[in-house]
Amino acid sequence: MGSNLQTAAQPTEEEEAALAQIRRGLPILADLARGDVFLFRPTDDPLSAIVMAEAKPCTVPSIYTEPLTGRLVRQSEEPSVIRALSRGMGSSRSHRLLVQGHPTVQDVYPVRLGSQVIGAVAIEVGLVESERQKRKSIVYRRAIDRFRNLVIAGQLEGAENLSRLSEHDGPMVVSGDGRIVYISSLAEQLYRKIGYTHSLLHHDIGSLRTDESVFFKAMESGACVEQLGQEGPYTWLKRAIPLLGQGGEKIWRRVMRRVEPRDQIIVTIHDVTEESQKERELKIKSAMIKEIHHRVKNNLQTIASLLRLQARRTGSPEIGTMLQETINRILSIAVIHEFLAHQDASNIDMHEVSQRIISEVSRGIVDPEKRIRFVLDSTGPTDVLLPTQQATSCALVINELLHNAVEHGFASVSDGCVQVSLGRNGDCVALEVCDDGEPLPPGFDPRQSNSLGLHIVRTLVQEDLKGTFALVNGDGSGVRAVVSFPSVE
Repeated sequence: MGSNLQTAAQPTEEEEAALAQIRRGLPILADLARGDVFLFRPTDDPLSAIVMAEAKPCTVPSIYTEPLTGRLVRQSEEPSVIRALSRGMGSSRSHRLLVQGHPTVQDVYPVRLGSQVIGAVAIEVGLVESERQKRKSIVYRRAIDRFRNLVIAGQLEGAENLSRLSEHDGPMVVSGDGRIVYISSLAEQLYRKIGYTHSLLHHDIGSLRTDESVFFKAMESGACVEQLGQEGPYTWLKRAIPLLGQGGEKIWRRVMRRVEPRDQIIVTIHDVTEESQKERELKIKSAMIKEIHHRVKNNLQTIASLLRLQARRTGSPEIGTMLQETINRILSIAVIHEFLAHQDASNIDMHEVSQRIISEVSRGIVDPEKRIRFVLDSTGPTDVLLPTQQATSCALVINELLHNAVEHGFASVSDGCVQVSLGRNGDCVALEVCDDGEPLPPGFDPRQSNSLGLHIVRTLVQEDLKGTFALVNGDGSGVRAVVSFPSVE
């Protein structure tokens, strides 16, 4: 297919709605047709068209390796598509060579709205797969043809209710009166596992001991239905796709609750026992991990409370200050565990963590006599999500830098602001803690400082976060602490 871009002819609202309905059915059509499906729109040039939508099959490997939506195609590349758009003529079984020389078979069908052709649907199937499909039952092939016609006519309802099929789905075709008129070998194998040793072909689906309510729901509603059910020790995912005639006939029959034997339902069965078991195990593990984080958070808060009690009993202001700093470090770690105990994702939103740490610091160490404001800059991108280990180290760094700003920047200043900025710079996380207090003394070198807080920051940034740390005077007043480190996905 071509690669140039061009604007499609502007559709009317009615045309847009009709094409949107068709788009919803393309993924399931690709799965059942076992080929790539494309929806084309005409352009202002009658000899070209644009790929409006595409669907790659999940039941077989796709022919194409790259997405083609938005591509312009010309008559020389897609003569059948242009013919369908300009003349309303479809074509079947057009053999041609495509990607990497693989032979394929293409079917093209015009999309009509009343008497007007508003698009074209092309189904491209590998030649080997096409020959394989020819050997399937005529009943199944006719059901797939009927399903395709419903999708192209925009009459398939409830396609959005269905998840994608896979090569492990076993299809059946059931008539309107409940007779199984086709059953695949894969479906028969699944029923054999629960005790049906004989073929179910021509059996009444309602007489089976299994839960076949998906069939009756689809027949009654006229829309696609999907449901998960338990059959003995097995978990089955069933889908039902109704083929209930065309246009007004279909609507009339549904309103009158009238079902005819020639109506059909395509039913697919997928044994998801193993996947369901793994999902249950993951949920149990997730719940256990959350409970562990919750208990760790509680234990850390208990330790912080004991230290706070000890700080009140000590007669030394210096020891009390040291204990308060230790308490805040413990609470910074507790914040991370609290987030992990209440969310499903393993990544931590550092803007929320920063806000919590700011609240703890402002309550814990700021002299009530001083008017020091804390601001979290949220003007830039706020999607700084970090994995647990990085989040813990980053939280401790923020805590220490806030302590450093309050302790040294406002030692003799009673009014000011501390601003925390957190964002992304390419693949790196950029953290800044700026204050408008006292500047650094002349010749100050943070690497030579005896401050425990700065030593902790340097160690965490360089050893844990593999980043850089700088402490410099601000442009007008105060100090800027600048941290940068690569984020781990």
